Amino acid sequence: MIPRRVKRMFDERGEPREMGSAAASVEWRGKSLAVGLVNVSPSGAMVICSKIPHIGEAMALQLADRHPVPGVVRWVRDGRIGIHFTAPLK
Repeated sequence: MIPRRVKRMFDERGEPREMGSAAASVEWRGKSLAVGLVNVSPSGAMVICSKIPHIGEAMALQLADRHPVPGVVRWVRDGRIGIHFTAPLK
């Protein structure tokens, strides 16, 4: 896991990101919490969240037009959370 204290110098991500504009929420610790969707790709998403999870915690992203997508928190920085999906988003 990459600590996000340092800004990324190179964008080495292998997939395109779609900028978020849809309503979203996360299912986390048995509760649903509204989040701001920054971007999403087939393997993960970046969200803005008022609560701070631990790296490695399970979290499911719920987009308005899809079933919840299970994932794991990979990084946390300045109120933003990186979620890696356990199965690719279709």
